[in-house]
Amino acid sequence: MPQLRADGQGLSRLRQHLTRVLLGAALVVPLLAGGCGSQDTGVAPDGRPLVLTTFTILADMARQVAGERVRVESITRLGAEIHGYEPTPSDLKRASGAQMVLENGFGLERWAERFYASLRDVPHVTLTEGITPLPIASDAYRGQPNPHAWMSPLLAKVYVENIRRALTRLDPAGTATFRRNAERYNAQLDALHRELQASLARIPPAQRVLATCEGAFSYLARDYGLTEAYLWPVNAESQVTPQRMARLIALVKERRVPAVFCESTVNAQPQKQVARQSGARFGGVFHVDSLSLPDGPAPNLLELQRHNVETLRAGLAGS
Repeated sequence: MPQLRADGQGLSRLRQHLTRVLLGAALVVPLLAGGCGSQDTGVAPDGRPLVLTTFTILADMARQVAGERVRVESITRLGAEIHGYEPTPSDLKRASGAQMVLENGFGLERWAERFYASLRDVPHVTLTEGITPLPIASDAYRGQPNPHAWMSPLLAKVYVENIRRALTRLDPAGTATFRRNAERYNAQLDALHRELQASLARIPPAQRVLATCEGAFSYLARDYGLTEAYLWPVNAESQVTPQRMARLIALVKERRVPAVFCESTVNAQPQKQVARQSGARFGGVFHVDSLSLPDGPAPNLLELQRHNVETLRAGLAGS
């Protein structure tokens, strides 16, 4: 056990050590949940199959396809930062009672590897299957895929199809329901695509610079003709170096970008410093890795996209 120091660092190390011990116990000790409904059978208390997703946005998408036939829950909570998430023993216990886990893939959920190592009979399905990834534009991540493909409404339809196939394998009797739900949801995504196109077309081309904290908008930027700039490539590496900040400040000044933005799951103070030093405004907060609370601006993926684009349009248009 690490020596306990009287400062915050020592307490942090102790907490990390205890988390690892508990996780290790969860991996090797049989789960003592006999007769506890979904924890043993993979069936929710109401009789529906239980499917878990690795984060809340995937849970929303899966619910749109599943309808009332399947109970869908997210492993991570609303507002959680998923890149560096630390699974808990209760997460592992809950996952052992599911019939399927839906993940994003593209290296997003590296923490989930310990899940899969401990779950013998619970399949996991990668929802980015069939998508050609964009690389992370960083030497430190050379060759690694940018995981945020769900931020493109067009690519979100690939997720929907993979969800439909997975649920159909799980519950063949629901085939027609899943197909109808997927078709309806894809029509909503098509409408959202047209809506975003029209909204972003109102921004003058020279001002179409999306300056954020994380490089999470590569797919959206590609699909809608935006220039992406950021302080760090992924939230797992959210420490800002002076070089990165200086580069972003210089770009914002050179392009005369009216506003810069940040994401809801990270500290926005570095980006507010960019705004102060570049003469831009801090234009607001985007939702990317997590939905908001139900009464917030991003309770589902469709509203998340609308919120982000309206925040971007208002910031860049100066309103």
